[in-house]
Amino acid sequence: MPDWVVAGIGGLAAASTLLLGAALAWFLRIPRVVTTSVMAFGAGVLISTLAYSLVQEANETGGIIATGAGFLTGALLYVSADYLVSHRGGSHSRMSQDPQRESEPSGVSLAVGALIDGVPESLALGLSVAAGGSLSIPVLVAIAISNIPEGLSSSVGLKSSGRSARFVFTMWGAIAGASALASLAGVLLLEAAPTGVAAFVQTIAAGGILAMVANTMIPEAFERDRALTGIIVALGFLTAFLLYELGG
Repeated sequence: MPDWVVAGIGGLAAASTLLLGAALAWFLRIPRVVTTSVMAFGAGVLISTLAYSLVQEANETGGIIATGAGFLTGALLYVSADYLVSHRGGSHSRMSQDPQRESEPSGVSLAVGALIDGVPESLALGLSVAAGGSLSIPVLVAIAISNIPEGLSSSVGLKSSGRSARFVFTMWGAIAGASALASLAGVLLLEAAPTGVAAFVQTIAAGGILAMVANTMIPEAFERDRALTGIIVALGFLTAFLLYELGG
């Protein structure tokens, strides 16, 4: 199967957990502690994944200059985009502080916030295919886990504000499709690129992911579950590390 097909399918599979989170929110009442635990675990998985599957591999193939420059660029791009969304009436947050506040941002703002997260994640997944010829299981698992609380918590607010199931699931389906295209782009645009260029772009994704984890996932999980957040993040990190080692 061609690499671009593998990347597209992988990106769609990882992003489809946004729909899973939305379905859980729509049909079940999920305790807050469960959602925050999933978020904390996903944060740990993402940190481990970007360290071992993205930054380390980029440094080995493209060198420290391209790796460092890409990483800082990704972090700056994410923070800038996050700032623009947050200060134009939106609320880029994987979980709002309470169900009533979740209904305030428009569907467009929620979608933009999800894309800010999803594009660098999916691009990284596509780059893993371009670099190794197969999907990186740790990257796939990390993205899939981290998407669940976003789809869940945002859909709770949309449901409480009177949005229809068609609107909610169409929105998340479109975002999942866009994430699949980003994964596809990671292969088509960079499969034949020089190693330094590929490393630069790969670490742009890594820097964006780390900035998202630091700005959003860990603070929000800690705000609601201070006692266990640290150990759950550590368990997520260890899980992804073991997947990386066993897969390698």
